Amino acid sequence: MKYEEILKVLGPCGLNCGKCIAFQGGAVEECSRRLKDLLGNNFFSYAERFAAMDPVFENYRNFEELLGYFCRGQCGGCREQGCLFRECKVKDCIKEQGVDFCFQCQQFPCEKHGFPEGLRKRWVENNLLMKDIGVGKFYERTRDKPRYP
Repeated sequence: MKYEEILKVLGPCGLNCGKCIAFQGGAVEECSRRLKDLLGNNFFSYAERFAAMDPVFENYRNFEELLGYFCRGQCGGCREQGCLFRECKVKDCIKEQGVDFCFQCQQFPCEKHGFPEGLRKRWVENNLLMKDIGVGKFYERTRDKPRYP
């Protein structure tokens, strides 16, 4: 995959935006739409009947609402719209610094990210690995891994 294409799906923090629950055209949206199509528009009436056999179907309306959210694909990625994680400061910072990824900045690692500890740790690890092996190899190595480990 070309560097420009990688920039569309790989956030400056190193997380794969393409696998985010809100990414337009991403894997979650695609799988969710497929599931919604497989269930059909009238599955709720079946879920009501299935609840007599298994109480888990009593929660179908909540599941249907969440599935609808996953089907919307409302975000074009961190570089276009910004992260769903509102405290993230990385998108604005890389623009100010004139870089594509945090590891390319002279100040990395810094405290301008806005991440809680667990996410900060992933941000540092992702960027150090990108710096070590390159953006293309990092993408190839991580593209099939879960976004939410």
